[in-house]
Amino acid sequence: MPSPNTAVSGTSPPTHTPVRPTPPAPTLTKSDRPARPRRRPALRVPRGVRRAAGPVGLLAVWFLGSTTGVLPESVLASPIDVVQRAVDLTGTGELPQAIAASGRRAAIGFLIGAAVALALSLTAGLFRLGEDVIDASMGMFRAIPWVGLIPLFIVWFGIDETPKIALVALGVTYPLYFNVYGGIRSADAQLIEAGRMAGLGRIGLIRYVILPSALPGALVGLRYALSTAWLALVFAEQVNADAGIGYLMSNAQQYFQTDVIVLCLAVYAVLGLLCDFAVRLLSRRLLAWRASFDGEGA
Repeated sequence: MPSPNTAVSGTSPPTHTPVRPTPPAPTLTKSDRPARPRRRPALRVPRGVRRAAGPVGLLAVWFLGSTTGVLPESVLASPIDVVQRAVDLTGTGELPQAIAASGRRAAIGFLIGAAVALALSLTAGLFRLGEDVIDASMGMFRAIPWVGLIPLFIVWFGIDETPKIALVALGVTYPLYFNVYGGIRSADAQLIEAGRMAGLGRIGLIRYVILPSALPGALVGLRYALSTAWLALVFAEQVNADAGIGYLMSNAQQYFQTDVIVLCLAVYAVLGLLCDFAVRLLSRRLLAWRASFDGEGA
Protein backbone atom coordinates (compact mmCIF):
# COMPACT_ATOMS: atom_id res chain seq x y z
CA MET A 1 0.00 0.00 0.00
CA PRO A 2 1.30 3.41 -0.78
CA SER A 3 2.23 5.51 2.11
CA PRO A 4 0.11 8.53 2.97
CA ASN A 5 2.89 10.78 1.71
CA THR A 6 3.07 9.06 -1.71
CA ALA A 7 1.08 10.63 -4.54
CA VAL A 8 -1.37 8.36 -6.35
CA SER A 9 -0.63 7.84 -10.05
CA GLY A 10 -2.81 9.90 -12.39
CA THR A 11 -3.52 12.55 -9.81
CA SER A 12 -1.59 15.61 -8.88
CA PRO A 13 -1.14 16.73 -5.36
CA PRO A 14 -3.42 19.67 -4.35
CA THR A 15 -1.78 23.00 -4.48
CA HIS A 16 -2.43 25.60 -1.76
CA THR A 17 -2.36 29.27 -2.78
CA PRO A 18 -0.97 31.36 -0.01
CA VAL A 19 -3.46 33.94 1.26
CA ARG A 20 -2.02 37.40 1.42
CA PRO A 21 -3.19 39.55 4.26
CA THR A 22 -5.37 42.51 3.22
CA PRO A 23 -3.65 45.76 3.98
CA PRO A 24 -5.61 47.91 6.43
CA ALA A 25 -7.65 50.74 4.97
CA PRO A 26 -6.01 54.09 5.41
CA THR A 27 -7.63 56.22 8.05
CA LEU A 28 -8.72 59.68 7.06
CA THR A 29 -8.10 62.54 9.35
CA LYS A 30 -10.28 65.65 9.50
CA SER A 31 -7.82 67.45 7.24
CA ASP A 32 -8.02 64.66 4.61
CA ARG A 33 -11.86 64.52 4.51
CA PRO A 34 -13.56 66.59 1.82
CA ALA A 35 -15.18 69.64 3.26
CA ARG A 36 -18.97 69.70 2.99
CA PRO A 37 -20.63 72.92 2.05
CA ARG A 38 -22.37 74.50 5.01
CA ARG A 39 -26.09 74.83 4.71
CA ARG A 40 -27.63 78.04 5.76
CA PRO A 41 -30.43 77.63 8.31
CA ALA A 42 -33.81 77.81 6.64
CA LEU A 43 -35.69 80.99 7.34
CA ARG A 44 -38.91 80.02 9.11
CA VAL A 45 -41.78 82.42 9.26
CA PRO A 46 -43.75 82.20 12.52
CA ARG A 47 -47.12 80.50 12.17
CA GLY A 48 -48.90 83.55 13.52
CA VAL A 49 -47.48 85.64 10.70
CA ARG A 50 -48.46 83.02 8.13
CA ARG A 51 -51.99 82.84 9.50
CA ALA A 52 -52.32 86.61 9.29
CA ALA A 53 -50.93 86.74 5.75
CA GLY A 54 -54.27 85.82 4.16
CA PRO A 55 -56.46 88.46 5.89
CA VAL A 56 -53.76 91.12 5.53
CA GLY A 57 -53.43 90.32 1.83
CA LEU A 58 -57.19 90.65 1.33
CA LEU A 59 -57.18 93.98 3.14
CA ALA A 60 -54.33 95.17 0.93
CA VAL A 61 -56.20 94.18 -2.25
CA TRP A 62 -59.35 95.85 -0.92
CA PHE A 63 -57.44 99.05 -0.10
CA LEU A 64 -55.74 99.16 -3.49
CA GLY A 65 -59.04 98.57 -5.28
CA SER A 66 -60.64 101.43 -3.37
CA THR A 67 -57.81 103.90 -3.88
CA THR A 68 -57.44 103.15 -7.58
CA GLY A 69 -61.18 103.39 -8.26
CA VAL A 70 -61.65 99.76 -9.24
CA LEU A 71 -64.07 99.42 -6.32
CA PRO A 72 -66.21 102.60 -6.26
CA GLU A 73 -67.67 103.76 -2.94
CA SER A 74 -71.19 103.00 -4.13
CA VAL A 75 -70.20 99.35 -4.57
CA LEU A 76 -67.89 98.85 -1.58
CA ALA A 77 -66.60 101.38 0.91
CA SER A 78 -62.87 101.62 1.52
CA PRO A 79 -61.29 100.12 4.65
CA ILE A 80 -60.52 103.60 5.94
CA ASP A 81 -64.20 104.59 5.74
CA VAL A 82 -65.22 101.40 7.51
CA VAL A 83 -62.75 102.00 10.34
CA GLN A 84 -63.87 105.62 10.64
CA ARG A 85 -67.51 104.56 10.82
CA ALA A 86 -66.62 101.99 13.49
CA VAL A 87 -64.98 104.73 15.55
CA ASP A 88 -68.03 106.98 15.14
CA LEU A 89 -70.56 104.29 16.09
CA THR A 90 -68.44 103.24 19.04
CA GLY A 91 -68.29 106.82 20.25
CA THR A 92 -72.06 107.19 20.10
CA GLY A 93 -72.54 103.81 21.80
CA GLU A 94 -74.58 102.29 18.95
CA LEU A 95 -72.04 99.60 18.05
CA PRO A 96 -71.43 98.32 21.62
CA GLN A 97 -75.19 98.19 22.25
CA ALA A 98 -75.73 96.28 19.00
CA ILE A 99 -72.98 93.79 19.84
CA ALA A 100 -74.44 93.27 23.31
CA ALA A 101 -77.95 92.64 21.93
CA SER A 102 -76.71 90.21 19.29
CA GLY A 103 -74.43 88.46 21.76
CA ARG A 104 -77.33 87.97 24.17
CA ARG A 105 -79.49 86.41 21.45
CA ALA A 106 -76.66 84.17 20.26
CA ALA A 107 -75.82 83.03 23.81
CA ILE A 108 -79.42 82.18 24.77
CA GLY A 109 -80.10 80.41 21.48
CA PHE A 110 -76.84 78.48 21.71
CA LEU A 111 -77.51 77.29 25.26
CA ILE A 112 -81.00 76.10 24.35
CA GLY A 113 -79.84 74.37 21.17
CA ALA A 114 -76.84 72.77 22.88
CA ALA A 115 -79.00 71.41 25.71
CA VAL A 116 -81.49 69.90 23.26
CA ALA A 117 -78.71 68.48 21.06
CA LEU A 118 -76.86 66.87 23.97
CA ALA A 119 -80.03 65.33 25.38
CA LEU A 120 -81.04 63.88 22.01
CA SER A 121 -77.54 62.71 21.04
CA LEU A 122 -76.90 60.97 24.36
CA THR A 123 -80.28 59.25 24.21
CA ALA A 124 -79.83 58.12 20.61
CA GLY A 125 -76.17 57.21 21.03
CA LEU A 126 -76.38 55.22 24.24
CA PHE A 127 -79.67 53.38 23.70
CA ARG A 128 -80.91 51.47 20.67
CA LEU A 129 -84.50 52.46 21.36
CA GLY A 130 -83.46 56.09 21.44
CA GLU A 131 -81.67 55.68 18.11
CA ASP A 132 -84.74 54.11 16.51
CA VAL A 133 -87.00 56.92 17.72
CA ILE A 134 -84.74 59.97 17.37
CA ASP A 135 -82.08 59.51 14.71
CA ALA A 136 -84.36 58.98 11.72
CA SER A 137 -86.44 62.02 12.69
CA MET A 138 -83.34 64.20 13.08
CA GLY A 139 -82.10 63.09 9.67
CA MET A 140 -85.45 64.02 8.16
CA PHE A 141 -85.62 67.44 9.83
CA ARG A 142 -82.02 68.21 8.86
CA ALA A 143 -83.03 68.09 5.19
CA ILE A 144 -85.38 71.03 5.77
CA PRO A 145 -83.61 74.40 5.32
CA TRP A 146 -83.83 76.00 8.75
CA VAL A 147 -83.80 79.48 7.17
CA GLY A 148 -87.05 78.58 5.43
CA LEU A 149 -88.71 78.14 8.81
CA ILE A 150 -88.59 81.88 9.57
CA PRO A 151 -92.16 82.55 8.34
CA LEU A 152 -93.46 79.64 10.38
CA PHE A 153 -91.60 80.84 13.47
CA ILE A 154 -93.14 84.28 13.05
CA VAL A 155 -96.60 82.69 12.94
CA TRP A 156 -95.86 80.60 16.02
CA PHE A 157 -93.87 83.03 18.19
CA GLY A 158 -94.68 86.49 16.84
CA ILE A 159 -92.09 89.10 15.87
CA ASP A 160 -90.32 89.73 19.18
CA GLU A 161 -87.19 88.02 20.49
CA THR A 162 -88.57 84.47 20.57
CA PRO A 163 -88.35 83.60 16.84
CA LYS A 164 -84.81 84.97 16.65
CA ILE A 165 -83.64 82.85 19.59
CA ALA A 166 -85.54 79.82 18.25
CA LEU A 167 -83.83 80.12 14.87
CA VAL A 168 -80.39 80.25 16.50
CA ALA A 169 -81.24 77.26 18.70
CA LEU A 170 -82.40 75.27 15.69
CA GLY A 171 -79.25 76.07 13.76
CA VAL A 172 -77.11 74.93 16.71
CA THR A 173 -78.96 71.67 17.33
CA TYR A 174 -78.20 69.79 14.12
CA PRO A 175 -74.37 69.99 13.88
CA LEU A 176 -73.91 69.35 17.59
CA TYR A 177 -76.32 66.41 17.64
CA PHE A 178 -74.83 64.55 14.69
CA ASN A 179 -71.22 65.03 15.80
CA VAL A 180 -71.86 63.91 19.38
CA TYR A 181 -73.98 60.98 18.20
CA GLY A 182 -71.31 59.93 15.70
CA GLY A 183 -68.60 60.25 18.35
CA ILE A 184 -70.51 57.98 20.74
CA ARG A 185 -71.13 55.34 18.11
CA SER A 186 -67.50 55.42 16.96
CA ALA A 187 -66.20 54.32 20.37
CA ASP A 188 -63.84 51.34 20.11
CA ALA A 189 -65.69 48.12 20.93
CA GLN A 190 -62.46 46.54 22.22
CA LEU A 191 -62.05 49.33 24.76
CA ILE A 192 -65.62 48.82 25.91
CA GLU A 193 -65.04 45.09 26.28
CA ALA A 194 -61.81 45.74 28.19
CA GLY A 195 -63.70 48.08 30.50
CA ARG A 196 -66.30 45.40 31.19
CA MET A 197 -63.58 42.87 31.97
CA ALA A 198 -62.06 45.44 34.34
CA GLY A 199 -65.34 45.53 36.25
CA LEU A 200 -66.85 48.78 34.96
CA GLY A 201 -70.60 48.99 35.00
CA ARG A 202 -72.80 50.93 32.58
CA ILE A 203 -72.18 54.27 34.26
CA GLY A 204 -68.43 53.60 34.45
CA LEU A 205 -68.28 52.66 30.77
CA ILE A 206 -70.12 55.82 29.80
CA ARG A 207 -67.94 58.03 31.98
CA TYR A 208 -64.49 56.55 31.38
CA VAL A 209 -64.71 55.00 27.89
CA ILE A 210 -67.62 56.20 25.75
CA LEU A 211 -67.70 59.92 26.57
CA PRO A 212 -63.90 60.40 26.24
CA SER A 213 -64.08 58.65 22.88
CA ALA A 214 -66.88 60.98 21.78
CA LEU A 215 -65.12 64.13 22.99
CA PRO A 216 -63.18 64.87 19.73
CA GLY A 217 -66.34 64.66 17.68
CA ALA A 218 -68.23 66.75 20.21
CA LEU A 219 -65.62 69.53 19.99
CA VAL A 220 -65.80 69.50 16.20
CA GLY A 221 -69.57 69.78 16.49
CA LEU A 222 -69.14 72.65 18.94
CA ARG A 223 -67.09 74.59 16.38
CA TYR A 224 -69.73 74.03 13.71
CA ALA A 225 -72.51 74.93 16.14
CA LEU A 226 -70.93 78.24 17.14
CA SER A 227 -70.35 79.28 13.53
CA THR A 228 -73.92 78.26 12.67
CA ALA A 229 -75.24 80.29 15.60
CA TRP A 230 -73.79 83.50 14.16
CA LEU A 231 -74.96 82.57 10.68
CA ALA A 232 -78.50 81.99 11.95
CA LEU A 233 -78.35 85.29 13.81
CA VAL A 234 -77.63 87.13 10.55
CA PHE A 235 -80.95 85.90 9.17
CA ALA A 236 -82.83 86.15 12.44
CA GLU A 237 -81.98 89.80 12.99
CA GLN A 238 -83.43 90.72 9.61
CA VAL A 239 -86.90 89.97 11.02
CA ASN A 240 -88.28 93.13 12.60
CA ALA A 241 -85.25 93.75 14.82
CA ASP A 242 -85.08 96.93 16.86
CA ALA A 243 -81.55 96.34 18.20
CA GLY A 244 -78.49 94.33 17.30
CA ILE A 245 -76.01 94.12 14.48
CA GLY A 246 -78.68 93.00 12.04
CA TYR A 247 -80.72 96.07 12.91
CA LEU A 248 -77.80 98.33 11.98
CA MET A 249 -77.36 96.38 8.76
CA SER A 250 -81.02 96.71 7.81
CA ASN A 251 -80.98 100.47 8.35
CA ALA A 252 -77.76 100.81 6.35
CA GLN A 253 -79.30 98.84 3.49
CA GLN A 254 -82.14 101.36 3.20
CA TYR A 255 -79.69 104.27 2.90
CA PHE A 256 -77.08 102.42 0.78
CA GLN A 257 -74.42 102.80 3.48
CA THR A 258 -71.95 100.17 2.37
CA ASP A 259 -69.47 101.13 5.07
CA VAL A 260 -71.97 100.22 7.83
CA ILE A 261 -72.92 96.99 6.05
CA VAL A 262 -69.28 95.93 5.74
CA LEU A 263 -68.68 96.93 9.36
CA CYS A 264 -71.55 94.73 10.56
CA LEU A 265 -70.29 91.79 8.50
CA ALA A 266 -66.80 92.31 9.92
CA VAL A 267 -68.22 92.30 13.46
CA TYR A 268 -70.01 89.01 12.77
CA ALA A 269 -66.78 87.55 11.39
CA VAL A 270 -64.68 88.71 14.35
CA LEU A 271 -67.17 87.35 16.89
CA GLY A 272 -67.25 84.00 15.09
CA LEU A 273 -63.45 83.94 14.92
CA LEU A 274 -63.17 84.60 18.65
CA CYS A 275 -65.58 81.74 19.41
CA ASP A 276 -63.62 79.41 17.14
CA PHE A 277 -60.37 80.43 18.84
CA ALA A 278 -61.89 79.68 22.25
CA VAL A 279 -62.95 76.20 21.10
CA ARG A 280 -59.44 75.56 19.76
CA LEU A 281 -57.94 76.40 23.15
CA LEU A 282 -60.51 74.20 24.86
CA SER A 283 -59.70 71.34 22.49
CA ARG A 284 -55.97 71.58 23.22
CA ARG A 285 -56.65 71.40 26.95
CA LEU A 286 -59.26 68.63 26.90
CA LEU A 287 -57.51 66.52 24.24
CA ALA A 288 -53.97 66.79 25.59
CA TRP A 289 -54.02 63.00 26.21
CA ARG A 290 -54.78 62.25 22.54
CA ALA A 291 -51.86 61.99 20.10
CA SER A 292 -52.98 63.37 16.75
CA PHE A 293 -51.45 64.39 13.43
CA ASP A 294 -50.40 68.05 13.46
CA GLY A 295 -49.25 68.48 9.87
CA GLU A 296 -45.84 68.18 8.24
CA GLY A 297 -43.20 70.60 7.14
CA ALA A 298 -42.53 74.08 8.43
